[in-house]
Amino acid sequence: MKPLLLIDIDGPLNPYAALSLPTAPEGYTRHRMRPTGWTTGVPLPVLLSPGHGDELRALAGRYELVWATTWKDEANEWVGPRIGLPPLPYIDWPAMHAVTVDGTYWKTRYVVDYADGRPFAWVDDEITTLDTAWVAAHHPGRALLRRIDPWVGLVRADFEALADWA
Repeated sequence: MKPLLLIDIDGPLNPYAALSLPTAPEGYTRHRMRPTGWTTGVPLPVLLSPGHGDELRALAGRYELVWATTWKDEANEWVGPRIGLPPLPYIDWPAMHAVTVDGTYWKTRYVVDYADGRPFAWVDDEITTLDTAWVAAHHPGRALLRRIDPWVGLVRADFEALADWA
């Protein structure tokens, strides 16, 4: 059984911090989206790179790709098709954005529960050393937690690290 590759959108695929720049970073296209959770009158600006889809499809031979994003199933409608990904399974978070008493990211426990002992790699912009330590103490399988800079998104070194780890 292949390890899981758990993919966050905002940060890794959508370097949202770069939205404040006058032009989109090289290789990215600005999109306007209106997912269910976006309630303001203006569509949500999202930066996406088709190159990420190419890289993720290449990793699909080594991983089972899974959305690990607050977009949940809407990732398959709004993001996947724009970067050339087929529909992927997703983590259906029981609760989102809860504060944890130990300072870990709210997704961390759910990610470990979803993995259910399987090896996994997880890319997210909010992972910290607290999350890495918590996963090491509570997950029996191998795990790679890779924090992604939300100004830059996934880069070649991230894809190489994921390929090597698998």
